[in-house]
Formats: sequence, C-alpha cells, structure tokens
Amino acid sequence: MTNLETTILIVDDDEGIRDTLEAILQQNHTIYKADSGKSALSLITEHQVQIVLLDVLLLDMNGLEVLKEIKDRFSDVEVIMISAVKEMGTAVQAIKLGAYHYITKSFDYDEVLSLVEKVVERQKQSRELLYLRSEMKQFLDIEFITGRSKKMQEIYQLADKVSSLPVTVLITGESGTGKQVLAKYLHKKSLRSDQPFVTVDLGAAPETLVESTLFGHEKGAFTGAIRQHIGKFEMANGGTLFLDEIGNLRYDLQGKLLRVIQEGCIERVGSTNTKKVDVRLIAATNIDLAEAVQKGTFREDLYYRLYVVPIKLPALRERIGDLPELIEFFLRRYNKRFNKHIGKLSCTAIDTLSSYDWPGNIRELENLIERMVALIDGDTILKEHIPLEYCLQEIQHQQEGKLLEKAIEAFEHNLILRTLEKERWNRRATAETLGIPLSTFKYKLKRLHILDSLPQKRRQHVS
Repeated sequence: MTNLETTILIVDDDEGIRDTLEAILQQNHTIYKADSGKSALSLITEHQVQIVLLDVLLLDMNGLEVLKEIKDRFSDVEVIMISAVKEMGTAVQAIKLGAYHYITKSFDYDEVLSLVEKVVERQKQSRELLYLRSEMKQFLDIEFITGRSKKMQEIYQLADKVSSLPVTVLITGESGTGKQVLAKYLHKKSLRSDQPFVTVDLGAAPETLVESTLFGHEKGAFTGAIRQHIGKFEMANGGTLFLDEIGNLRYDLQGKLLRVIQEGCIERVGSTNTKKVDVRLIAATNIDLAEAVQKGTFREDLYYRLYVVPIKLPALRERIGDLPELIEFFLRRYNKRFNKHIGKLSCTAIDTLSSYDWPGNIRELENLIERMVALIDGDTILKEHIPLEYCLQEIQHQQEGKLLEKAIEAFEHNLILRTLEKERWNRRATAETLGIPLSTFKYKLKRLHILDSLPQKRRQHVS
C-alpha cells in the first residue's frame, strides 16, 4: 500500500526562502507556496493543507495573527513558525497559540526534513487516537469462530480469498449474525491490517448528522459546528471503513457515497474542496437491497458498486450444529471477565438451546451466556438454569411430537376397525389384509385398546 503524500504550504515573503524549502520537501510531499497571510489562508481552504511553514513577519499580516486564524479555523493543521532571528518572547507566544515548533532561517536541510517528518507522524497518531475514541463504544475482541458447518466453512474460505484484494465487500444477513466480526476478519487478513478499521452504524447515527459523520465538516458549516470535524472517511484513510446497516443511508447521501467510491475523494460539509482518501470499503445490511432498489429507496448504481463480492451470513438456526463451539467460545470469554470456572453446559441444557429459534442470532446467544455465567455458581450450567423463555419452544416441539404420535395412533385405530369389519371380525384374515403378522396384529389390538372400544356383543364376535 502506498503512503499518501502530505500537503505542505510554505508562507514567506522572501522568494528565496520559499524556493529553498520547496527544494528540500518536494520529493516526498505536495508543496504550495504563498507570499502573504491572506493568500495562505485561501490556499489552506482550497487544497486541504496539513502542514504550514509560516514566516513571523509578512508584508500584509503578522505571522502570529495568521497562526491564530489557522488554528481557529483549521485545528488539525500543524504550523511551524520561521523567523530571521530567534526571539524568546515571540517563540513562547507562538507555542501558546498552537504552533508545533519555531525555527530560524538559518535552518539546515536535515533539520527541516526531520521536523516535518515528526509532524507527519504526530498527525498520523492523532488520527489513530480519533479512530480509537470513535471505536471504543463498539469494541469487540477480534476473535473468530468459523464453526464446523459447511456454510460457515465456505464463507471463511471466500473471506480468505478476497481479504487481500482491494474490492468492496457487501455482507448480508439478519441482525446479530456477526457481520461486524466478519468485516474485522477481512481487515485483519488484508494488507491494511496495520491501518485503522473504522465503523459507522448508519442505523444508529442521527439522520441530520450522517453526512458530517461520514465526510466531516468545516467550522461554521451549520448551527452548532463550532470547530472543524474530521469524518470517518478521513479517520479510515489508508485502512478499512465498515458501513453497517448501509440500507438505512439517506437517498441523497447515497449519491455522495457513490462519488467517493468512484473518485476516491470527499468533501467536508461546508467546503467546496476535495480531499483524496484511500479507503477499503466493507458494507453490511440486514435488508434486501435488491428489493429496496425495486422500491426506489436505494440507488441501483450504488447497489452494483457495493455488490462486488457479496457474502451472506446464515442465521444461527441455520447452523445450529455450530452451537456447542459458540457456547464454548463465550464461556471462555465470560469466565475470564467474571473470574468464573464454568466448564460446560449439560447435555439437556444444550438440547434445550438447540430447540430454540434464536431470533437474535449469535448476539442473543452471547447475551444469554454472559447472563448465566454472571449469575450461576458451580462448574456446569444445567437445564434448570436456562430462563423459561428459552424452554418454551422445546416444550412446544415435544407437544407437537406427541400430537403426531396421537394422530398416527388414531389412523391405525380407525384402519384396523374398518378392516376388521370388512373381514367379518376375523383376526387372521384382518392381519393378512393389513400385511402384518398375527402376533403384531394382536399387539396392536391391545396397545390401541381396540377391543375395549367395542360393545360387549361385538367384542365376542372377534375371533
């Protein structure tokens, strides 16, 4: 993966200084130059500048005034002040106003390069910190359970195949099936694994703030925008952006997302300037996007941009054979968290959970195991420890089984009676007509209480 160039603005009224700094930095960075404070502020807005090398004395403005304006309007831009002579009072004032460093015009080549690289590294760390803060509420251990079921084995084989490819992946499936876990797996196995993995839950984000959440905004872009805000696309720059519940994205923003995918550029809200981003996109949804396209609620062109590599996760009820392995995984997790030593579930407990339909899928299973590990003493979870709502379906299934058994018995009872009547109540002839041994026929007469159901006189005719 290529490292993205940093955009640097050199601001000095001395053309020789501008050209010298450009010669030092242009090999690894994009350079813009300005000879005044006003033109500098204009260039920062136009070109999404990250670093400014700023002269203290300019013809139209004091460099410290320009510094204050930059830090007030563009808080993520780092500024290195430059002066003909080093004055301690000016240096202290510059640092207080937010300057990263202060150097004199007697700088050497290595000093400038080293200082700029430190700023680049600091900005990278700041982006990572923003990412970590944004992800903290959604943190999940990156541990993966493939399961033994054929469906899950096929899914993870496909995931391994596409993880290192720069393709968009669309993960579908019911809520709670593990779409985010699979997205993290794809990121971890990719060439971007050392870069940020940033998540946006479009189903939970306030509708009025979705655009700012994704693309960021400039100070004053709307009421309440008191400072510049970096969006999720910028936080994920170089890494992976996971758009969860993509089906909930507003129709007008679907077009903007499509342009980002096609052009690799974003625009912050309140800005007319573009900024390049290098992001691997993974999207997920629990709705049928093809149906949404037919209804006109989802853009067809965006759908096909997302539907490059589709992966559908099965519901837990469709992979119930993986239940013991998932239970074991969650037992380990919550034993560690609660300092417990619950080693297993009893066979009857597992049978009960296997009869449940799991509308909440793996997320519901995890919540149940967490609850039982927290509340239960001992080393085994028994059937009686399982909440009643998880047992009702097993009882219903058992009752349905008994209903079937009774229906079969009623059919046999009526068939034998009709055949007995047809064969003039002769046991041997009836057994032959039914195609069963006489001994079996006698057993059924007794088990089904057929003779007991006949009047006394009719019972005497059965021979």
